[in-house]
Amino acid sequence: MTEELQLRVLPQVAASEQALRHYVASERGLRENEITRVRVLRRSIDARQRTVYVNLKVRVYVNEQPTDDEYQHTDYPDVSQRPQVIVVGAGPGGLFAALRLIELGFRPVVIERGKDVHERKKDLARISREQCVDPESNYSFGEGGAGAYSDGKLYTRSKKRGSVEKVLSVFCQHGASTAIMADVHPHIGTDRLPRVIENMRNTIIKAGGEVHFQTKMTRLIFGGGTSGGGLKVEGGGRLPDAPRVIGVAAEDYSPSTLHLPPSTREFLGPVILATGHSARDVYRYLTASQVTLEPKGIAVGVRLEHPSELIDQIQYHSKQGRGKYLPAAEYSFVTQVDGRGVYSFCMCPGGFVIPAATGAEQVVVNGMSPSNRGGQWSNSGMVVEVRPEDIIINEEFRMKNEESVGECEALCMLAFQEQLERDCWQQGNRRQTAPAQRMADFVNGKLSYDLPRSSYAPGLLASPLHFWLPQLITRRLQQGFKVFGRQAHGFLTNDATMIAVETRMSAPVRIVRNADTLMHVQVEGLFPCGEGAGYAGGIVSAAIDGERCADMCALYMNSSPT
Repeated sequence: MTEELQLRVLPQVAASEQALRHYVASERGLRENEITRVRVLRRSIDARQRTVYVNLKVRVYVNEQPTDDEYQHTDYPDVSQRPQVIVVGAGPGGLFAALRLIELGFRPVVIERGKDVHERKKDLARISREQCVDPESNYSFGEGGAGAYSDGKLYTRSKKRGSVEKVLSVFCQHGASTAIMADVHPHIGTDRLPRVIENMRNTIIKAGGEVHFQTKMTRLIFGGGTSGGGLKVEGGGRLPDAPRVIGVAAEDYSPSTLHLPPSTREFLGPVILATGHSARDVYRYLTASQVTLEPKGIAVGVRLEHPSELIDQIQYHSKQGRGKYLPAAEYSFVTQVDGRGVYSFCMCPGGFVIPAATGAEQVVVNGMSPSNRGGQWSNSGMVVEVRPEDIIINEEFRMKNEESVGECEALCMLAFQEQLERDCWQQGNRRQTAPAQRMADFVNGKLSYDLPRSSYAPGLLASPLHFWLPQLITRRLQQGFKVFGRQAHGFLTNDATMIAVETRMSAPVRIVRNADTLMHVQVEGLFPCGEGAGYAGGIVSAAIDGERCADMCALYMNSSPT
């Protein structure tokens, strides 16, 4: 017999299956040895009151063994002799697109400008150790994309667009803990996610697909269509009136060719373009080719870092903090200031702040945490909503960026990101040292003469963020922090550090596609995908979009006469 129950229990009861078995037996009038398994289907923490409870949905097996799986398995057939599709980018959008293509009987060829997930770690270490950013291998570029080293949070609100359960199941099938199937805010952890990503790559290769690292797309290959005016392309030519993508050209920077100039390779097939939110060269190439892009609202701000013990005490309403049975506490804040959202984003309990620049003259920060979330600090992005119209009418910004904004308003948000990152780099002594300020000092417009200890490895430099950050960000953050301080006593404190600047929450453009076919509105055979295309905002939503693009690409392939 099986029975599903909704339980509200103390943390020590939820901490082990043995304790749960004892609790359920007592509640249901059963002998404990009659219960063979208590499987947790859903788990969330209710810390709204002083007594913290854990809400559980469980499946109880009485006098029988479970015969159902904890997650749904997916079969990946041999597609080595099937038609191929080119997937540009090996982040969550690209990887899930490739895996879905295999399910549908197509052969994915994945090209990734960065390195594999293990080689990539060496370049990440150099950023902190040598203040050196490799523009092709960093916290955004490389196998797994930006999500590989940002905690592996798997929470999304994009449930109407696809199956979250399917995405979580694929992660479990490739080595993630099955706990992610139950947790309301699931995460894999920075320490475990690289192995899961590597297993996904091995599945693609085993099924007959290809994965090429250090292979950077430089242009699309067009074919078909009629002659005429059409779209402008690099080199002064023009695309046909009805352009069709038939592949990509890419430069090969693999280790075997490092002593030679990069060689150009061509990969033929329709293209799923999943290059991530930081591939600015791709945006500029598409814009120069007059492939339609549009500016998209973003959110920018800072990383806010507290001692994790303080956040535990605030969220769990106890001087003892989390205690023995509770995880590192999370928080979520949101308010409106002057018609724009101010909110926390990508909260990393027990984590650390990382340098996330992708090129020269940039300082960008992000956050991540290991699976146990056991670090001394907790951080989150604290950001302000910024819309294209805010930038276009901002005289201070336009004076600094007149040429780039005047040249192409589609890239105005990208130019705004770049200006903030460049200002931050200059404030940080032109290194990866990040400018920072104590939280209460920022709110009160005071200088911070010293800073608390921080998890940010390249180091911090005290800086008056309230003075040099754009006022459209500063004044909204100051008012937002006052609201959050009233909602959570002790949150607004000089023991917290603001670290600048957080700009890479999402893509600053949208590569415009047809809502029904997911193909670009102008270019046949091109499927803009995931976060970099402006249609996702995290690992799970990007994975869902990758699967959707694969579905539409398969329909296109099946209906295409060639």
